[in-house]
Amino acid sequence: MLTISTALHAEELPVVGTGDGIEMLQAVAARFRQIEPSIDVRIPPSIGSGGGIAAVGSGAARLARVARPLSEAERARGLAYLPVATIPSAFFVHPSAGISRLNTVQLAAIYSGQISNWKEVAGTDLRIRVVRREDADSTLTTLRANMPGWKNIEITERSKTAVSTQEAVESVRMTEGAIGFGPYSKILDIGTKVLEIDGHHPSQPGYPSAGELAYVYRPEGLADDVSKFIAFSKAGEAAEIIRGFGALPAASN
Repeated sequence: MLTISTALHAEELPVVGTGDGIEMLQAVAARFRQIEPSIDVRIPPSIGSGGGIAAVGSGAARLARVARPLSEAERARGLAYLPVATIPSAFFVHPSAGISRLNTVQLAAIYSGQISNWKEVAGTDLRIRVVRREDADSTLTTLRANMPGWKNIEITERSKTAVSTQEAVESVRMTEGAIGFGPYSKILDIGTKVLEIDGHHPSQPGYPSAGELAYVYRPEGLADDVSKFIAFSKAGEAAEIIRGFGALPAASN
């Protein structure tokens, strides 16, 4: 049990960065705090992968969570990149859409604006309301890289741009006919319908698109608290938490 004395002397370790996988990492951090109550690991709201990398690079933070690889310039600054999990890029709809699956051709047609009513894909007679992310978003970058039909897709102008994963999810939950995308988590099953794409649910092998979640840090003089949390994140207990959220743990180095 965490005593008052221990809590007062716990060293805070914020892990800043992307909103991808935030609930999953919060669960990992919560379990770590139970095991190591002297290290107060926190997963604060998203500042984006770029914001997390910049914070570590400037010394404002010691550990970041990111959903994109480091650039050559970032690696040249001496930053280390350590994969933690692979997270499928899920599509989810408001239950009013009346569908549970799409194929990749239908999906691209919806996001390009060629299909504008759910009845065109055997759903409800209801206008499709597309929720997208900004061009630099990690999930959109992943979709352009490995989802069939998305490499050069021009997303319809009749769409709403969400500035965070959490905003995208809430927009779909609150809007009839809406469809959005983001990193898969079982939490998406609350208030939205996660779609099968080409017959595969995001939690199943064969799903066509996934991205990587990783930590970024400066490896020289790595503090003991950072080292302990990184090690825990790669250990068996954390791996089970990661799988419980529908992601796959990265292979241990």
